[in-house]
Amino acid sequence: MSRAPKHAPIVAELGRPETAQEAADRKAASSAAYRSSQTFRSLIAALIATVGVVLIIVLLVPRGDITSVPGVDLNSAAKNAQSTMNRPVLVPVLPSNWRVNKAVLVDGKPAVWDITAAPEAADARGYAHIAQAFDASADWARTPLHGTAPTGTISIGGRTWDQYRLPNADQSGNITDALGAQVGKDYILVYGALGKAATAELVAKISPQIDDLEGGR
Repeated sequence: MSRAPKHAPIVAELGRPETAQEAADRKAASSAAYRSSQTFRSLIAALIATVGVVLIIVLLVPRGDITSVPGVDLNSAAKNAQSTMNRPVLVPVLPSNWRVNKAVLVDGKPAVWDITAAPEAADARGYAHIAQAFDASADWARTPLHGTAPTGTISIGGRTWDQYRLPNADQSGNITDALGAQVGKDYILVYGALGKAATAELVAKISPQIDDLEGGR
């Protein structure tokens, strides 16, 4: 006895049995949705794994206090320069919040004892060279000042200083102002990017050491 043929179920949304094409489309849509959900889950899993790895690295890498690089030992460098030149060199006493970044004896004609320093405050800007050109005159200043001539003079600490103003810092190695004076056989030049007033304040601060240099002490 043969079985009666089964009728395709009626789909509620259609109100009739679905066709073979509709069944195939439904299954394809279901498969696509499944694959999409799997891809999204894989992405979330990958993100979680990445965050986990980063946390592990952060926790395992040893950390310590950040220490600043020590500044230059100015007194030691000055002794070496003085020994090489066999004559006194300027050893300025800088403000307590200043840092010496470089102190070198530059060989040349003339030889130059060059100190580079800058304020250490977080909001401070600028820097200064304090240079002693041996057996030199004001003409030497044109070299570090890119040919700039004095614009006038000013009296600081009982000494007359040549004033220099460099209006275009981009073309002058970021130098904006300078003060220079003949001290015995040498020419002292204080120059950099501090501004006119701050450069004068620095010169006033180191004037006692300049007087000592001129006196040969």
